Amino acid sequence: MLNSAKSLKGYRLECLDGHIGKAREFYFDDRHWTVRYLVADTGNWLASHQVLLSPYALVGVMSDEGKIVVNLTKKQIQESPSLDTDKSVSRQYEEDYYGYYGWPNYWSGTDMWGNYPTIQRDHEQIDFPANNERTWDPHLRSSQDVTGYNILAIDGEIGHIDDFIIDDETWAIRYLVIATRNWLPGKKVLISPEWVKSANWKDLNVSITLSCAEIRESPEFTKDSLPSRDYEIGLHKHYDRPGYWLD
Repeated sequence: MLNSAKSLKGYRLECLDGHIGKAREFYFDDRHWTVRYLVADTGNWLASHQVLLSPYALVGVMSDEGKIVVNLTKKQIQESPSLDTDKSVSRQYEEDYYGYYGWPNYWSGTDMWGNYPTIQRDHEQIDFPANNERTWDPHLRSSQDVTGYNILAIDGEIGHIDDFIIDDETWAIRYLVIATRNWLPGKKVLISPEWVKSANWKDLNVSITLSCAEIRESPEFTKDSLPSRDYEIGLHKHYDRPGYWLD
């Protein structure tokens, strides 16, 4: 199911033995454009360090109840590797984190989730990566920080990132929500990360492989409802690009 990052902010986080806080933001990587951690706002509980929840622990988004189900206990979370609130997520921290929970890491292999295109939850079926398996160095970005970054079409600036549309099955970011400016004030459009050419995080902009004219004629996105499959088909047809659901 598709959800917007902004709509998920504030959702209650319900673990196996109670409420632990609310969803605050997400960390995603800029290679697969996939959420790697949900950042929890735990209030006074564990306020001394960041509480990160991997999608391996997120087993259900219940939009009608405004909550996300977490398949962990409070004790597991409390005893997990801690990360200071002013520190970025390092490879050493991630290795300790995934080792603590016994999950396969996502940075070994070529698929979105290491050796798998989706999250493999059956431990008996998991093929844990070998130490010498090829890895890549993920660069994690904050959904909150990246909101507002400029979007550059091949022939000019078109607007800025307003939100993200997330698939809560794979936790892939399926679309960037772009608020346009200079033309059609107030119009919002969706851009797939697959159409991103490059990201210059230092200069706070993302370049895409589409023209302003193509975007100008694209189906408008309204935040009143999430994109339906019919809308997605029409969007990809407009840009003459295959849909992610065909893989």
